[in-house]
Amino acid sequence: MPNNYDRSMWRMSVAPMMDWTDKHCRFFHRLLSQHTLLYTEMVTTGALIHGDVKRHLRFEAQEHPVALQLGGSEPTDLAQSARLGQQWGYDEINLNCGCPSERVQRGAFGACLMNEASLVADCVKAMVDAVDVPVTVKHRIGIDKIESYDFVRDFVGTVAEAGCEVFIVHARNAWLKGLSPKENREVPPLRYEVVAQLKRDFPELTIAVNGGIKTDDVVQQQLSQVDGVMVGREAYHNPWWLASWDGLYYQDESIERTRESIEEQMVLYMEQEAREHGTHWYSIARHMLGLRNGLAGARRWRQVWSDHKLKTLPPHEVMKLARTKPSQADALNL
Repeated sequence: MPNNYDRSMWRMSVAPMMDWTDKHCRFFHRLLSQHTLLYTEMVTTGALIHGDVKRHLRFEAQEHPVALQLGGSEPTDLAQSARLGQQWGYDEINLNCGCPSERVQRGAFGACLMNEASLVADCVKAMVDAVDVPVTVKHRIGIDKIESYDFVRDFVGTVAEAGCEVFIVHARNAWLKGLSPKENREVPPLRYEVVAQLKRDFPELTIAVNGGIKTDDVVQQQLSQVDGVMVGREAYHNPWWLASWDGLYYQDESIERTRESIEEQMVLYMEQEAREHGTHWYSIARHMLGLRNGLAGARRWRQVWSDHKLKTLPPHEVMKLARTKPSQADALNL
């Protein structure tokens, strides 16, 4: 099957992370990198079909390229939700086959879907038939104690036949019982070699790797074996790392960024969100608290931006306080 998409779209991406990669987080990350692919939090088909579509799908035009991750296992519902995603302008529709949480399992989707490759294939085909944008799958390399390479190879092969050309592979097993979602990101061992083998066996597919990636050395090593790298929590906790990605991985150094300019643009965004949607700046600022990690004064800067006692101030005033020198802050009892 020929790959109909430009593989560079998946060279670098920030993972979908529940409660973290909302539209405000994605806007912040886009200020740091113009090219990195950004993912929404997982949105269930039920939330879209029966809930507030605008609340779940609204995003800023500046966020492109941006992908919508769906959670579900009913082909008709997924097709309807994929159509909504395309109508709202998303560049990709991604199916979650990797989340191990028990709440997701009760909904019969997430990692447990890897046990039902033919159902996933039906879901993918329904979405591929419904939209023109890429339909992709994010999954694990196995579930529970199944560590046979044949399991994940057959899963990918079956789903690819249904029209999926892009697979984002978390290089750990998902343990469906006995581990929390956090433990599932840390306890099962990373096996990057399994993802590399998938790329060798399916050279026509776009294969991106996810899981435990925290340095450029590891990114470069992985990009020598697969088509893309997805970074999760490291991108959130140390967001300034993203500021180097355009130059390193897309040969684009056209935009010079400083932490100060990023903070100023975020303040303008906070003011815009308050005017247009009634969003309080406090719910936006939480995503940028790692911006100054490693710099002198970073701790106090974070404390100011996360101080609930300052919530009544406009964000430009909070920024001014956050930038106040420690000696001046002491005088102001900050």
